[in-house]
Amino acid sequence: MSLASASNTPILPGQWLGVLGGGQLGRMFAMVAQRMGYRVCVFTPESDGPASHVAARTIVSSFDDTEALADFAQQVDAITLEFENIPVSALETLAQSKPVYPQPYVLARTQDRILEKTFLSEGGFPVTPFAPVYSLADLNDGISSLGCPSVLKTAGFGYDGKGQVKIQEPSQAPKAYEHLFGQPGILEQWVSYELEFSVIAARTPRGEIACYPPIENHHQNHILDVSVTPAAIPQASIQAALEITRQVVETLDAVGVICLEFFLTKDHQVLINEIAPRPHNSGHLTIEAMPTSQFEQQVRTMCGLPLGAIEPSRPAAMANLLGDLWEEGAPDWPALLQEPHIQLHLYGKAPAKPGRKMGHLTTLGETAEQARQRVCQARAHILWKRQPAGG
Repeated sequence: MSLASASNTPILPGQWLGVLGGGQLGRMFAMVAQRMGYRVCVFTPESDGPASHVAARTIVSSFDDTEALADFAQQVDAITLEFENIPVSALETLAQSKPVYPQPYVLARTQDRILEKTFLSEGGFPVTPFAPVYSLADLNDGISSLGCPSVLKTAGFGYDGKGQVKIQEPSQAPKAYEHLFGQPGILEQWVSYELEFSVIAARTPRGEIACYPPIENHHQNHILDVSVTPAAIPQASIQAALEITRQVVETLDAVGVICLEFFLTKDHQVLINEIAPRPHNSGHLTIEAMPTSQFEQQVRTMCGLPLGAIEPSRPAAMANLLGDLWEEGAPDWPALLQEPHIQLHLYGKAPAKPGRKMGHLTTLGETAEQARQRVCQARAHILWKRQPAGG
């Protein structure tokens, strides 16, 4: 649905909002929506997902079940999504009867790395040099053009470093190509960057747009570990990233919450890494740090309501809690919460597995560094508690 055809009639509290996906992003969306007076129905293949624990209603079915999708559409007044690994055809089916944000074509373009990077490159936006890969010959040609090191990624359905392999020298091409398992891929030139950061934007059907300040991100094993705002980025780079984000979202004509992930290069240039058409893991700290969280903005955008204020109250930091922390049993929550400024968010997932996002911590501080130290020290209390005497 384009802005030109968007309804001017807002969806008001008391009505039903639908969310595709039953993970933690859907859970946090549902909690905010219910606080605002809406009722939430979740459509998910999982019978016991985090979002279902808090939603008023859940439909458990596969995303290719057209009959279940039609039933879902009849029960809600507008629909959003909480992760992008959903068939575009499901959104197209739903959009025939109800508003779907982000729109199906936005998901189609951002779900496929080749389409996404081509859209950005043709639009004149700064991206890492890349080459589509449909065969081993394409990969070899790409390496000849882009050089080594480079990164080969699956074109679709990849996250947290999955579906990626670094190529250090051309001789590694055949082995790297096997990681695609016959699927299309994309080769990207290796970027020597100073840090990674994200900018989260919200845009309404009427074209109102707001961009949160950049959030600095640190990863461990390709999984987001700690996020901090304000980011340690030069002011000129901040302004460039905000303007690029605004232009990308407007060029996409996207409605909803959209996140752009960036690299900051050594010479302080900003390069777009990828687009996430949904709330972002780094934006969890907006719940405590901003007057309006990314999840409330998601509600506001899909309901055609004015956007909320986003000016940060104080510096903030977030640390992910992965299943690795459960390896020796449930974490010692009192030890973790010795720091009284820490906010604990658990997603209700089971079982805990290494690398699985089980929850997160957030905190505010007088400075970004103080907030980062607080949240990391609180999480570290779990590990300290498990050290043997004298260890």
